[in-house]
Amino acid sequence: MREDGSFDPLLKIAVGCAVVWVAGTMLWRWLSGDAWHWVTHDVWGWITDHPWWSALIAVPVAVLLIVVLIGLFSSDGDYQDSDDEPWEDAQALTYSLAQLAAMSPTGFEQACTELLIRDGFTRARRVGGAGDLGADVTAWDSEGRKVVLQCKQYSRPVGSKDIQTFNGTARPEHGADVATIVGLNGFTAPGSDLADRHDICLVDRGALARWAGGDHLYSVIGRRLPLT
Repeated sequence: MREDGSFDPLLKIAVGCAVVWVAGTMLWRWLSGDAWHWVTHDVWGWITDHPWWSALIAVPVAVLLIVVLIGLFSSDGDYQDSDDEPWEDAQALTYSLAQLAAMSPTGFEQACTELLIRDGFTRARRVGGAGDLGADVTAWDSEGRKVVLQCKQYSRPVGSKDIQTFNGTARPEHGADVATIVGLNGFTAPGSDLADRHDICLVDRGALARWAGGDHLYSVIGRRLPLT
């Protein structure tokens, strides 16, 4: 067995050959007309004559066969969670503002999630929906800081009311270290002032264009990040 818990390919081949041999023997005896006699007399007779040996052999062999067969039929690398290293193609992931504007609200949140994955954030999840209390996307950076995004795809600038609501939940409810609002069409002046006073990071239209165009999120936030 390997360090990651998977079985060595040679062991899989050996067990597979054993299974094929037993199945082939059964088939040959069946075709020869004495399969039933072989099972009921030879095999069963040996089992009844040696019950303890039969149990000692059968139990570990059965467990090994089940585990190996599961390993043979399981996928070894087709699925990737956002907790893993990003796909190579994700390194080049970009969106234009026009693409982001054409998305559904859910699609916009998912796009922000994918951009976080591209930037190397871990456990990136889209959590927006009914009862989300202002958190649309959550993720963790390499320093263990929790990033909470609220994604606003409004056709108008985000105002102070939305920022005030997010400020009331981002840290108390979600434990955000980096509380961030993404505004497709920017923010009002009063909203920006409120965000600055409460240490809410804003990604306005210009910053979003740079982030979606390939820059790292932290390079476009433009403010000092909290210490861990």
